[in-house]
Parts: sequence; structure tokens; C-alpha cells
Amino acid sequence: MMAKIVVTNRIHADVRERLEAYGEVVVNAEPEPWPQAELERLASDAHALMTFMPDSIGAAELRAMPELKLLACALKGFDNFDIEACTLRGVWVTIVPDLLTVPTAELTIGLTIGLARHVMTGDSQVRSGFEGWRPTLYGTGLAGSRVGVLGIGAIGKAILQRLAGFEVDASYWDKAPLSPEDERKLGARFSALEPLLRESNFVICALPLTPQTLHIMNETAIAQLKPGAFLINPARGSLVDESAVADALENGRLAGYAADVFEMEDWAREDRPRQIEPRLLAMADRTLFTPHLGSAVSSVRHAIEMEAARSIIDFLEGRSPRGAVNSPAQRVGEAETC
Repeated sequence: MMAKIVVTNRIHADVRERLEAYGEVVVNAEPEPWPQAELERLASDAHALMTFMPDSIGAAELRAMPELKLLACALKGFDNFDIEACTLRGVWVTIVPDLLTVPTAELTIGLTIGLARHVMTGDSQVRSGFEGWRPTLYGTGLAGSRVGVLGIGAIGKAILQRLAGFEVDASYWDKAPLSPEDERKLGARFSALEPLLRESNFVICALPLTPQTLHIMNETAIAQLKPGAFLINPARGSLVDESAVADALENGRLAGYAADVFEMEDWAREDRPRQIEPRLLAMADRTLFTPHLGSAVSSVRHAIEMEAARSIIDFLEGRSPRGAVNSPAQRVGEAETC
């Protein structure tokens, strides 16, 4: 019997062709996600499902997909997917752990410079009628500034590597420090959280979203920031409390906020906001936003899709799929009782 593979977002033609060698492939050809009911209908007899950032799969969705054996996530962060529920039902979950790191770090540097140097405001002024240099829009440079990075995983390290050429005083915070040798390579030192917030001109979020990191940048943390600091979030929207950020921008505690991610995207949060904080959108002179472009490099997106496809092929050919974050085979007996 040939497999049925459902892909929830557009993919490159050669990725689809690769999968079609293994069975029926149903692909969402539109830029908008399928409504949940449509996804469940199409995947009701699917054996493998390739998912993307807008998707969220939990126990209820799994019950609507009784034949599903593999959830191939074309992404790195998997907090929108219930791994325990998948494991209990005997469903593998795979991710693409490495390919998003470099483009996300590059975008982070762009957001940081763009925010501090008023790039969008300057662009608007030029388009509305530029008559030559004027003494306006003086911003903040990176050279000589203190930059604190929250999180020293792959993305945090990649950000610090790219900051090294800007002559910044870099520090980082995480659950544990790196080795002295790794710190020397990155040109950064470990700091406790409160001193990092208090002393940094720029604070960059590079953490995964967990119960412990949810709203790590809340009203209390933001109040500890150096007055006039900049906050940049390329990681997960719910690392910050957007309402608290808006308050801090309004009262002048924060000089600016840049983000590629937003709280409304974190589907696994039942209490997530359903829209971006309107006050943030209204403060165009103090904010800089991109629509989740962290991995939006053509060659990278193609490679991510292909890697997710390879995990499906691994499974269909009888191998443990690459990028797996669970081991459902250990609990198949339990899955039968769910």
C-alpha cells in the first residue's frame, strides 16, 4: 500500500516530486493555512504530515488523524506541537534543527541596526520628500555598546559570532555558563540575568519558549533594563509581554523594540493574544517588525523542506527518521489504549 502524505503549506516542486515516489501527496498550494477542519479532513487517512509554523497539533487533532505515524515539522522550534500526545499515540515527531540558525542570526543583526539607526523612519522621510542632509534621526551605534543575549543555544551563539566584528561588549545569560574556551571564541562573558538587563544597551532574546521562559521579559524584567535600552526578539513571540513592552516604549523606559515573532503566533498558548498589541503597531518611530522572516532565504527554505521530506522518506523506508525529538516505538502499547 502506498502512503498518503499531506503537506500543509507550499513546497518546492522538486520536494513534492521526491515525496511522490512514495505515495499520494496532497499539498496546500495557497499561501494561507488550511482551516483546521479542512486539515483534519485531508489528513484523516494520512500516514505522514509535513507541518509548518502556522500549524498546531495536539491530542484532539491526532484523534482526527488515526492513521498518522509521522509528523515532520519543517521548523526548529516545536512548542506548537504536543510531543507527549504524539508519543502516546505512536507518532514520530521530527524537526529541522540546524538550517534556520544562520539566517535567523543574520536577520537579528539587521533588526538591531535597523531599529537603533532609525532605518524605517529614514526610509519614510526619503519617500515623502528628501531635500538633503539635515541634523535629524540621530541613533545609537553598536560599536562600544553593551549587548546582552538571552540564551546561548545555536542561535544565541550565531548572533554573538556575528556581533564580534562590531566591537561590542558582549555578555550572555542561560541556565549555565559556557566553558572559558568557548567564551573566548565567542568574545562574550556569562552574566546573571539582572546585571545583564541593568547594564546592556541592547538585549536580544534567543531562547526557546518553555513554561520557564514564557514572558521572561515581563513588566518586572523590563523595569530592570537600562533606561533607553533596545529590546530585540527574533526567537519566540511569547518570550516578551507585548503589552509591557508597549508600556515601556510609551513611558520612555525602552528606546525601541524590534521583533520577527509575535505572541499571537504561539498557538499552543490557549491564552495567547489574537493580534499584535495595537500600541506597538502605532509606534512606528520606536519599533521595527518583520513577518517571521527568520529563515526566509530561498535556498534555506528549500533545504528545510527537503530535510523534512527526507525524514518522511526515512520512516517510509523503515529507518528511524532524522531529526526525531521523540521515540514513540518505546510506547506503542500505550498508544493502542488511547
